[in-house]
Amino acid sequence: MGDVALSIEGLTVEVEGREILHNVNLAMKLGETHVLFGPNGSGKTTLLMTIMGFPKYRVTGGKVVFQGQDITGLPLDERARLGIGMSFQRPPVVRGVKTRDMVAACLNEQEPEARIAQLAEKADLAEFLDREINYGFSGGEIKRSELMQLLAQRPTLTLIDEPESGVDLVNIALIGDLLNSVLEKDCPIPERKCMGLIITHTGHILNYVNARTGYVMCDGVIGCEGDPHEILATIREKGYQECIRCFMRRTPGG
Repeated sequence: MGDVALSIEGLTVEVEGREILHNVNLAMKLGETHVLFGPNGSGKTTLLMTIMGFPKYRVTGGKVVFQGQDITGLPLDERARLGIGMSFQRPPVVRGVKTRDMVAACLNEQEPEARIAQLAEKADLAEFLDREINYGFSGGEIKRSELMQLLAQRPTLTLIDEPESGVDLVNIALIGDLLNSVLEKDCPIPERKCMGLIITHTGHILNYVNARTGYVMCDGVIGCEGDPHEILATIREKGYQECIRCFMRRTPGG
């Protein structure tokens, strides 16, 4: 599948003077989907926000390398132009901007109308195009709108924050289908031009999206790496407390 396309090396991050991530290491190749488990407040979202380049998340150690370029100091907009996109757990409402206009901006095409209609039909959002972004949307509609925008953007790296959060069973299957399209799951792995990092608390998304590698983050540290379904089975059987105990047993002085 080629060389590593995303490399996180010794990443240490502070938020408002408090260290949240501690020496995080992670590597991905094009075509791969990785999933990061962890209890609430463990630092999962901080990792995604740092990769995306939000200024609130200050890197105090280590680096983020994307397709051979050290992007640790790059602003968010430059990272987006390089091909990094993100779906948020709780996206904001954007008053005064129609969903149609946002999708058109993501497409960056001269005559995007036909493509916008196609994407809206796929996301079951045709009736939402002329509504303000996320205004009055349900949880599932917001997630579908976010993924529709990512389908238009076609990022090389897609960061997905809790795709099943606030979503009912009817929507989760469609969200899984949209996410598989974003990640080019219909293409053979060597032909994919993208990769995805999904964070999840419950693991429900794995019923709809296959992932190659799983990690468990506890207290800002990645303490486990392996098969995502095996990790999820352990979490469901024993809870995150077992992951924390396991990590403490393997940590000097723990």
